[in-house]
This record gives sequence, structure tokens and C-alpha cells, in this order.
Amino acid sequence: MTETAGTGIAIAMPLVAGGITLLKHDRVGTAQLFVTTALTVGTAYGLKQLIRECRPFAEPCSKGGGNWNSMPSDTTALAAAPAEFLRERYGWEYGIPAYAATAFVGWSRVDAQKHHWYDVAASAGISLLYNELITTRYTKRYGFTSDLQAQPNGLFASASYRF
Repeated sequence: MTETAGTGIAIAMPLVAGGITLLKHDRVGTAQLFVTTALTVGTAYGLKQLIRECRPFAEPCSKGGGNWNSMPSDTTALAAAPAEFLRERYGWEYGIPAYAATAFVGWSRVDAQKHHWYDVAASAGISLLYNELITTRYTKRYGFTSDLQAQPNGLFASASYRF
């Protein structure tokens, strides 16, 4: 039951994130979402073929049989890429709910014994890497923007107006 729900949420995550970019008329964000999701899932799938990690439920792996497709979790990659995109592009108000959904997807994969916890963490790390490289912060074409960041020695606040 939780595995099915987790898979459904993983499939819904890029669709929801894509819907948000369309509602915001953010063509650049739509393209960045597509690229980061494709790269994250593609890398996870490729690594899965190269890394021989036995799934938790597949005890006979050591005896020559079993399922060797555990590392990394491509289902979690499908959920993590849009979650990190939403956080990176639009901020934590979008990122927190998306990360909660991704955490459930990861937990459902571990609970169903399809993956180890580190398989799920690897997928999240891959999505973080690609989103850091590709995703930019969203700014409206014209108008006022502000940002507030916690720094080691205090807070950093910025404001700008784009003409």
C-alpha cells in the first residue's frame, strides 16, 4: 500500500512542479525542470546498471541470483529532482512540502524493501548536484524582489527593483 502511494507521488511530483512553472508563466523554469529531472533520472538509471547492489529483499544475490538493481533509487530520483528544483527556483515555501513528499517516497521504497536508505540518499544527492548546476532563482520579468538569507554571522537581506 505505501509502496504504491510512494510510486504515485513520485510520478506526480514532476507533473505538479511543471504545473507550477506553467501557472507562473516561467518558460525558463519549465526547461530547467525538464533538464534537471531528465539528468537526475537518467543518471540514476545509468548508475543502477553499473553498480551491482543487491536489493534488500533479494537474499539469493550472494548465491548468483536475485535482483541487483538497488543502487540508486530511480523512483526517488523522479521525486527528488522536482522537489529540489522547486526549492532552488521558488524558495522554501515550495520546497518544504515537496521535500516532505519526496521523504515519503524514499521511506516507502525502504519500507517496501526495494532499496536501502543509502540508495535513496544517493538519488537525492544526484538531484541536488544537477539542480545546483542548472537551476536559477526565479525573478519576475519586472518588479520588486527580495531575499533573506541566514549567514554564519547574522542575516543578509537584499531588495531590488527590476525595470
